[in-house]
Amino acid sequence: MLTVTAYAATSPTSSIARTTIERRDLGPRDVLIEIRYAGICHSDIHTVRGEWGEVPYPLTVGHEIAGVVTGVGSEVTRWRAGDRVGVGCLVNSCRTCENCLAGLEQYCLVGTVETYANVDRDGTVTQGGYSTHIVVDEDFVLRIPDAIDLADAAPLLCAGITTYSPLRHWGAGPGKRVAVVGMGGLGHMAVKIAHALGAEVTVLSHTLSKRDDGLRFGADHYRATSDPATFAELADSFDLIVNTVSAGIDLDAYFRLLRLDGTLVNVGAPPEPLPVSVFTLFGNRRSFAGSSIGGLPETQEMLDFCAEHGVVPETELISAEQIDEAWDRVLRSDVRYRFVIDTATMTA
Repeated sequence: MLTVTAYAATSPTSSIARTTIERRDLGPRDVLIEIRYAGICHSDIHTVRGEWGEVPYPLTVGHEIAGVVTGVGSEVTRWRAGDRVGVGCLVNSCRTCENCLAGLEQYCLVGTVETYANVDRDGTVTQGGYSTHIVVDEDFVLRIPDAIDLADAAPLLCAGITTYSPLRHWGAGPGKRVAVVGMGGLGHMAVKIAHALGAEVTVLSHTLSKRDDGLRFGADHYRATSDPATFAELADSFDLIVNTVSAGIDLDAYFRLLRLDGTLVNVGAPPEPLPVSVFTLFGNRRSFAGSSIGGLPETQEMLDFCAEHGVVPETELISAEQIDEAWDRVLRSDVRYRFVIDTATMTA
């Protein structure tokens, strides 16, 4: 086993403290990655705080991982020392079900193994990217294009693919009108990607406080949902609405913004169920859908797309000692728009 420095929580209320964790020895198909940067996702906080179920403490979270290969197993053919790579929300799946065979590992019918707080196939509890190193099966490692800085690449492994996947699946592009609900870590990436895909983009945010940012990121329009006129004037307008917020919203009000055969896709994960009126969906033959992250092929496609189009997240680089402060700021929506940990500070 390899002992590495990490930052972990020991309970739902504990701080994130420096510690050590064990990584498995390199198997024949494993890749050892020296983590250079790890993004902070709201999911990290939900998980540690026990808001999504039982947690195997102590736990190191983080599923936005960018780094460099420093070792490979004897059967690894795709990677070599020095390669710039990333790891997202998945580190394993069954590989044999119809969804996995279709490159949709995120919908593995046997069950995905997530980057932290899951039990891997070898019986160990997965530990995430708030650490200096990680060992991952070669099939779940992604190539980071040279055009993307490693610090910028980290949030793409969750925030980037979580928004890219539904935008691609539901055909965002020229001639399509796309609305993005929320302008946080997910929302700002949805705006940038939808714009790069060629769609007409509208941000629907509670206030206009981030309007200048939204327009700079590529939005064509920016409307406040706190203004009742927004819902009246935009009725029957959008082909696709991507809801990125992790809080309750009046779904019926947003459904009415969809034009014929339009779809509202939820990528945010509110802790409470959202009520849905079937009768509102009947109008305009509207659809309500959910979307997870992307599979490995689509995530690589997203990274290559972002490199080609110059799409990167807005980040604030922090030291490991600032994780607790950063989490507090995430909960206060005081970040524009994604925190990234410089893991070099973990051993300083």
